[in-house]
Amino acid sequence: MDTSKKGQQKYAEMVKKASPNSPVFGDCIKAFVSGGIICTIGQLLLDFYIGMELSEKNAAAWVSITLVGLSALLTALGIYEKLGKFCGAGTIVPITGFANSVVSPAIEFKKEGMVFGMAAKMFVVAGPVIVYGTLTSMLVGFVYYFVK
Repeated sequence: MDTSKKGQQKYAEMVKKASPNSPVFGDCIKAFVSGGIICTIGQLLLDFYIGMELSEKNAAAWVSITLVGLSALLTALGIYEKLGKFCGAGTIVPITGFANSVVSPAIEFKKEGMVFGMAAKMFVVAGPVIVYGTLTSMLVGFVYYFVK
């Protein structure tokens, strides 16, 4: 065994010793329940907006706006990070996770100013998602237009 393999093996042992074992089953349950709670809140909001005599399409848009706004507010207050640490992927997967990923870098870099800090860093995560989402939707639109 050469020295690089010995070093890699030693490093792997150190990582294994320093890394805590993750309770995978418990983490899955937390993610499932927390994601379900977010979706339940979304459904309650949808019912509320439909009860205000909005069309289902408009109500769904307002649900998204509300969830994104709440997520951004909770991120700014430092609450969403605590929820994320406890709940895991359950808070990342829904639309609230995307809002959190947009707001977090902006808040982290606010010391650098409004333009080069908050405005620029806000799109570190959101930028690629928006670009690829836009390009994919255009591609699907073209395919749909020409196949139809």
